[in-house]
Amino acid sequence: MHSRYGPPEVVAVAEVEKPAVGEDDVLVRVHATTVNRTDCAYRAAKPFFMRALTGLTRPRQAVLGTEYAGVVEAVGGGVTSFGTGDRVFGYNEGAFGAHAEYLAVPQGGAIAAMPDAVTFEEAAPGTEGAHYALAFLRVARVRAGQDVLVHGATGAIGSAAVQLLKHHGVTVTAVCDTARVELVKGLGADRVVDYTAQDFTEDEQRYDAVFDTVGKSAFGRCRRLLKPGGLYLSSELGPGWQNVLLPLVTPLFRGRKVKFPFPRQNQEIVRHIGELIEAGGFRPVIDRRYPLERIADAYRYVETGQKTGGVVITVVPPN
Repeated sequence: MHSRYGPPEVVAVAEVEKPAVGEDDVLVRVHATTVNRTDCAYRAAKPFFMRALTGLTRPRQAVLGTEYAGVVEAVGGGVTSFGTGDRVFGYNEGAFGAHAEYLAVPQGGAIAAMPDAVTFEEAAPGTEGAHYALAFLRVARVRAGQDVLVHGATGAIGSAAVQLLKHHGVTVTAVCDTARVELVKGLGADRVVDYTAQDFTEDEQRYDAVFDTVGKSAFGRCRRLLKPGGLYLSSELGPGWQNVLLPLVTPLFRGRKVKFPFPRQNQEIVRHIGELIEAGGFRPVIDRRYPLERIADAYRYVETGQKTGGVVITVVPPN
């Protein structure tokens, strides 16, 4: 938990009360969760405007954590969708609370049955990156046979985007560093650009869409990569919030456009992710695992910007 904004050191493990279970709530005993970029942003309250959502001087939610996988411990009297003993996973941005042994969520929230063939540690990192990647696909309206470049193909969003694009029959060029070229090829990328050896914005190939899943580029630099009518999308606001402003301006002109994907956080998305995992269209990539008592170390590692896929926190050790 954390009682103030700041660096990873503000996070500490402490005893808290078990969440109350409302009439329509599901109480989950969390077996695994993750630390991701979203958690880091809320913990540090950066950018500053986030405090309008989380609390101006100190955080309203002491326990962070968006992704989780676990077992239903109890249900409210009005719950019909889940029962005690069900294996579930989900995403809880806003209310948070997944960095704890117990989490109460509404039965109609972003929670669904876990795929049968995965463990809790494999399911927990399945939602954050994938729901952002699915937002990219929805907004760009990608189709089989199109050419798409994914910048930042080894992060949680990027590794999900590569797999989901291939699942939809798209030809994928992925951008990563030398050490992770083989990993990205294994995710299904048709072509890999090593950014340590060449500037990907100087690529001679042209694309129907460029997905910047790490927010380290800009439309101005990537515009030349796009085919006429092509789209540039980023997971970040960009310098001067340009990735929010340019979608209002670029449609006024013929040619290449910018769109900003706002992800959906609902039960339908989590169910869809579970179906994709079961169908083999998506498998969360896991970088490191930490026990709950070392969660501050997990935050430190995520903030290095070097993680590959997800960083898992084990709350209940596997048998």
